[in-house]
Amino acid sequence: MSAMTQSRRVFRALHASGCFVMPNPWDAGSTRYLCSLGFPAMATTSAGLSFSHALPDLADALPRDAVIDHIRQIVTAAGSTPVNADFQSGYADTPEGVEESVRRCIETGVAGLSIEDATGRPNAPLFEVDVALERLRAARRAIDASGCDVLLTARAECFLVGHSDPLNESIRRLQAFAEAGADVLYAPGLDRREDITAVVSAVHPKPINVLVSSNAGLSVSELADLGVRRISVGSAMARVAWGAFMASARAISESGRFDSFSAAAPFAELNALFGRAGDA
Repeated sequence: MSAMTQSRRVFRALHASGCFVMPNPWDAGSTRYLCSLGFPAMATTSAGLSFSHALPDLADALPRDAVIDHIRQIVTAAGSTPVNADFQSGYADTPEGVEESVRRCIETGVAGLSIEDATGRPNAPLFEVDVALERLRAARRAIDASGCDVLLTARAECFLVGHSDPLNESIRRLQAFAEAGADVLYAPGLDRREDITAVVSAVHPKPINVLVSSNAGLSVSELADLGVRRISVGSAMARVAWGAFMASARAISESGRFDSFSAAAPFAELNALFGRAGDA
């Protein structure tokens, strides 16, 4: 069995029972560190990638080739740890384009990928359900044709785009996505216990991913008790890093003091993590 096949089997098995945290590194270095802590899987973050290129987190901020290259870098840095790709809405306008995008994403070695139903258009932020289903089925076809055991996550973006009834519309869409072949279901923006419980119940036995991108007061054990199978953090860790960097830069600019450097990661620790010696 190849290492890639084993990684994909491990990823699928993680969704069979229990609850696990799948953090979102934004580059090879953050991937290596998170893997060193023993997290069982990683996920890319479109926002973390975009911010590192001084771009907003929009579906068309980066070309598909750049996103594919980034995913491949994260997969390589993760080694045997499975990686799930935050693949936005498939980086294509048509279902045929989504199918081609997913085929190329699979070639990077990912163990899973997500397709969302957001259009990126302010006047019509969600694809109509029938169109979203066509796009999801296209992703499913690409996975099935590859012969690879890659998990397909379907995302309902209702909470994030300001839908008037985000909970019920998310449930309606996620149920339809499950019928269309999604392995994992995900409604980013769920942060209330009663809403999480409602979604978990409505799509059972499909596993649910919950996004924790702020300190909403829910721990891993509490989310597990609600029936959540997988927890991701989206751009949160990248934003934590940006927050520390911005605060340090502002302190130097405004006060001329370097007190913030006392919180810097030790050079030797980073060098040891990345297998290098010396100083700079």
